Amino acid sequence: MLGSFLSLPVAHAQKVSPPSVPDAIQARPGEEVVLLARASGSQIYACRPGPVKFGWTLVAPEAELKDQQDNVIGSHFAGPTWKLKDGSEVTGKASAHVDSEDPNSIPWLLVDAVTHSGVGLLTKVTTIQRVHTHGGKPPAQGCDDSHHDTEIKSPYTADYYFYAPAK
Repeated sequence: MLGSFLSLPVAHAQKVSPPSVPDAIQARPGEEVVLLARASGSQIYACRPGPVKFGWTLVAPEAELKDQQDNVIGSHFAGPTWKLKDGSEVTGKASAHVDSEDPNSIPWLLVDAVTHSGVGLLTKVTTIQRVHTHGGKPPAQGCDDSHHDTEIKSPYTADYYFYAPAK
């Protein structure tokens, strides 16, 4: 019986289809999804003075990244940066956004890769999409002079699709 298990083919990574998204945050032609990671964590905000009044300013995300089998594969933090356990890392800059389908959630984003380090799944990533967001918005109130520099964490989840040039 054991011999029959040894003859099974090695499992290959499943091809992931891009999500259905508005045109403004579509991946570019010639790119394919190389990784889908589910993020679960917080968006961290600080109460800061603005031109007119105090307001919540995004400091950084802080989230675990999980694969489709719910295994932790990396983290997402200030930059914005995504780092995988394989040692690869990508930092990006948002280039477009659309409102989330959930009005109480942070926007969906298209992020362009700016820098890379390490070698692994993120090495050739050129574009990242943040979609299917839930939560993550700062509170509507509670930021004034008496709360200057107070930080809060707003729980969120999102799917991140990482794209690289098609092979």
